[in-house]
Amino acid sequence: MAAEKGRRVDFSEDNDPTLDHLPALKSTSPLFIILTPSYTRLMSDQVKTPCDTIINAGWVLPIAPRNIVLEEASIAIGGETILAIGARGEIEAGYVAQSNLQLPDHIVLPGLVNAHGHAAMSLFRGFTEDLPLQAWLKDSIWPLESRLLTAEFVRDGTRLALAEMIKAGITCFSDMYFFPEVVAREAQAAGLRTQIAFPVIKFANAWSTSAADALHKGLALHDTYRNDNLVHVAFGPHSTYSVSEADLNKVMMYAEELDLNIHIHLHENAQEVTDAHNRIGRSWLVYLRELGMLSPRLQAVHATQLTPDEIALLAEAGVQIIHCPHSNLKLASGICPTNQLLTAGVNVALGTDGAASNNSLDLLGEARLASLLAKHLEADAAVLPETKALEMATLGGARALGLGDKIGSLEPGKQADLIAVDVSEPRFQPLYDPIAQLIHTDAGSAVSHAWVAGNAVLIEGLLATLDEASVVAAAKHWQATINRTCELPA
Repeated sequence: MAAEKGRRVDFSEDNDPTLDHLPALKSTSPLFIILTPSYTRLMSDQVKTPCDTIINAGWVLPIAPRNIVLEEASIAIGGETILAIGARGEIEAGYVAQSNLQLPDHIVLPGLVNAHGHAAMSLFRGFTEDLPLQAWLKDSIWPLESRLLTAEFVRDGTRLALAEMIKAGITCFSDMYFFPEVVAREAQAAGLRTQIAFPVIKFANAWSTSAADALHKGLALHDTYRNDNLVHVAFGPHSTYSVSEADLNKVMMYAEELDLNIHIHLHENAQEVTDAHNRIGRSWLVYLRELGMLSPRLQAVHATQLTPDEIALLAEAGVQIIHCPHSNLKLASGICPTNQLLTAGVNVALGTDGAASNNSLDLLGEARLASLLAKHLEADAAVLPETKALEMATLGGARALGLGDKIGSLEPGKQADLIAVDVSEPRFQPLYDPIAQLIHTDAGSAVSHAWVAGNAVLIEGLLATLDEASVVAAAKHWQATINRTCELPA
């Protein structure tokens, strides 16, 4: 039974009303389902199961096992976990909650996963503009970091980023920056889920004296959080050109031994690839293949310069690609060939990069830009439809971080990481296609609620775990400090 775009489908006569048996969704068309008493299993004859919260929403987007739209649906949450999703009447008949939340004008979906960023760099937002990547790094960012970077700077910059991400619906983020123990502590305190990719780089910096020192500190960080539900530690070699072959081999050895991910900037712009051919006679991606680093645990960030053969290598090895469209365009670094990668079977996630090169942390905005860029590159409006863009921002990101079995979709048994978007305002009306409205409007600014592992971190647009006024005050303090620093001779 196929569903035409925008048509509501009533499955009330289906004898096996589970999501697993719904017809496959065409990638270009959302499937609307009206949940009726015979759609989900009747529970009126059962004793009600206690739960913490029941969310009654206008629309629910589970993402998996089918990327569909459920209308007038409810979600039961117990502790950290999603217990059930179904028709409103049946969830209420089967579960008794301490709290019932009515969100009739809201779309509820999995929390967004920001698969690459540098949270503390939010304090550099707007400081250096209109420069290409290498000049931006060497002439501005790196000199500024050498003069300013402290644990306190990272603490306040991370809090600023956390506040922005929560309000934009990001419930999980990957971070690669100095003083990673500070980022981990702040994320945990704010209740966000995170992958902390501790930076490994051969140069001395404010956090480590060498790559060996970084590995020592990073392994200790892993020991601290090895059993934590929210904080996951990964290796973060900065790039192939800033880490020696010997240290990359150490990273790979430890990653395999400890079953940890590896997060690395790779093929960020054309100059990087040209330099690789001049320096080692081949691309950095081929170099990593020779080292044996290409695997599903490798998260390759940017990947704007790829040949067809290299895309085949990535697909064969199961490498995760993290696409940062806004930052790549702003630095004129290039465009990731997302459609070619997806067609080859490569998982592609989305990242904002740091606010210093974006300048926002709006993942739905990244999804919109990713979709439009893919359509432009392929000269095909059907390429990377909104359903796939939303999947990249949720389950695609979760899979890239090795968390696809825990988050990224609204399924019973998964962690209750979810958000609600208020679509009652005129800019969202009329609402024929909820997924299209999320991707192709400014929906990131309309997030009203967010939960991580069942705990509320955003309630009716207000931060529940951070003091917004103090966060902003700290950012203004650092702005004044940075301005004074720039007035001093280097």
